[in-house]
Amino acid sequence: MGRRWLPILGALTLLAGCSLPADDEAETPSLEAPGTVLTTVTPTRQDLSNTISLTGKVTIDPVFGVAAPIDGEIRYLDRQPTTEPTTADMWVASVWNNGEPTEINIPPGSILAGRLLDDGARVTAGMPVVSVKHAGYGIVADITTEHAYRLSASVDSVKAQIKNGPGPFDCKPRGAISALPAGTIPDAPQPETTGTPLPEQEAPGQTGSEATGLRLVCTAPKDVKLINGVEVTLEMVTGKATNVLVLPVEAVAGSQGKGKVDIVDGEQQRRTVDVTLGLTDGKVIEIKSGLKGDEKIAIPGPNLPDAEQLAPDPGGVPGVIPGTVG
Repeated sequence: MGRRWLPILGALTLLAGCSLPADDEAETPSLEAPGTVLTTVTPTRQDLSNTISLTGKVTIDPVFGVAAPIDGEIRYLDRQPTTEPTTADMWVASVWNNGEPTEINIPPGSILAGRLLDDGARVTAGMPVVSVKHAGYGIVADITTEHAYRLSASVDSVKAQIKNGPGPFDCKPRGAISALPAGTIPDAPQPETTGTPLPEQEAPGQTGSEATGLRLVCTAPKDVKLINGVEVTLEMVTGKATNVLVLPVEAVAGSQGKGKVDIVDGEQQRRTVDVTLGLTDGKVIEIKSGLKGDEKIAIPGPNLPDAEQLAPDPGGVPGVIPGTVG
């Protein structure tokens, strides 16, 4: 019987010899308390430009929108689209405000494609009111929602580079940067006839224009050779600012208009404040107001409340985050 215990005792001895002393055990790393500030940054000043790159294509007769210059009421002229491009500015509508009209013209080299609103509709400045076809080659770039607000303002300049082709060259922006509804055209006046009426015929250009997504249309200089369908890289500058206060985008909640940042005090406590935002290059963002410039700002910035948090509570106050009342 004694011999049967020898292998078991040997195994126990081996296991005991392999155990580590308590002092050699690795300590489990502790997590920082929620809300602890790990990184801060101080605002700096620099020159800033809002530059965006897009991929486009060469397109024949691209459609773009011409926008209302002011707020008011749109009144269209009785213009019939033709197949021939204009040779000069063509007056197509007016916006009336306080009894004064402001003309809307389509540019030379374009064809009226349709009305985007009903005659007499209320409009705001920047709203597309007519659709226009550029006669000939143009360059079209679709715009994602990621870039929509960065491109909603006027574009200062556009540089284009055709893939494996000419460039870079200046590309002239056409019309408004907007998504367009389907363009309609007015009914052509019917001439008075006698006897048997002739079969109805569709006048040139009576198909209107199709709806488009959010996009930019620009045209190349005449000496640049274009081929329909080839890819083009576009680089746009939508604004410039000199010696402005900036923060890393990671430190700011929001990207357009109004935002929030967390100021960190000497005791490492956060205080959320509102700021007004300006240009961004994707790395830093302009702080127009809300900071003096000597504050310590937490990275990452504050989290904006989810839609669920702002939803009305059947048993509480609508639009109030639970735990913030009382």
